Amino acid sequence: MSGLESRYRHLLRAYPADYRRERGEEIVGTYLDLADPGRRWPSVADAADLVRGGLRQRLRAAGAGEVVPGVRLAALLALATAAFLAAFWALAEVQPPPAAWGVPSFGPFVSVGIVAWLTWLVAASLLLVAPGRPARLGITVAVLATTAVPVASLVADVGRPPLSVLVPQLALGALALAVDTRSPLPVRALPTVAALGGAATASVMVGQSYWGWYGWTAEQLLPATGGVLLAVAVLLAVGLTMRQDRRGQWSVVALLTPIGLLNVHILAGMVDGLGGAPRPTHPTMVATALVVGLLGPALLPITVALRRRTPASAASCPTCGAHG
Repeated sequence: MSGLESRYRHLLRAYPADYRRERGEEIVGTYLDLADPGRRWPSVADAADLVRGGLRQRLRAAGAGEVVPGVRLAALLALATAAFLAAFWALAEVQPPPAAWGVPSFGPFVSVGIVAWLTWLVAASLLLVAPGRPARLGITVAVLATTAVPVASLVADVGRPPLSVLVPQLALGALALAVDTRSPLPVRALPTVAALGGAATASVMVGQSYWGWYGWTAEQLLPATGGVLLAVAVLLAVGLTMRQDRRGQWSVVALLTPIGLLNVHILAGMVDGLGGAPRPTHPTMVATALVVGLLGPALLPITVALRRRTPASAASCPTCGAHG
């Protein structure tokens, strides 16, 4: 057995044992036939393809074949939400506080956050006009740019959006990485339409002076956006379930983490309210965000495990999740 074949077989362990016994030889043989002469290691694309295929088969074996299509639906909604918020903030960023206030700004913009917001708008546009690898690269760059904002703020000694704004954006972006970049044109247009809606909202609501709008965003706009996202996800879940399609149910589960982070201000206020505090304190908000960020991602595998213990349901389409 060659080293390349051995490594393909090692990756094949991503599949359930029964599936490996039935089709393992066929899968490994296909990859070996397609490999370039002299290759010693599987390509990154081959490795990712094998792992994805193994995950899908394990989910189907657990009676949860709708998970992947459900996560893709959640990713589309997450990207649309991220584009809406980025457009709102990008437009608000062009109205910095007066220079007499002595507040450090980023050129003509309020903060270095403008770089991140523009990358999100580019990512939404790429999904519309350049589906496939360019769109996925655009989303990846937007996530990295958002992650780099606090560091860039420290290095350049300029302002930045608060973490209560950046963290939900990162959660939305992490989920958006799973979006199906080959969806039909009307579906791919949703993030761009949402961005236009965010810009329109900002043009109506943001006045002549920007100062303080990030605080308002954290307290008002983020929870409102999270509420709308939850309502849309639930309505989709109900509509799809009526068609014996459980994608919507899984999309709701996948979206609970970003929805929770969008509502950290309210959740923390509920916690502090038990102690008589009129508004959430910073430590409570940090603790609430940590709890949501740690427990939220665990909900999907927990739900899959619970699903596995229930009787098997009718077979579903592995691509769209619809039941036959």
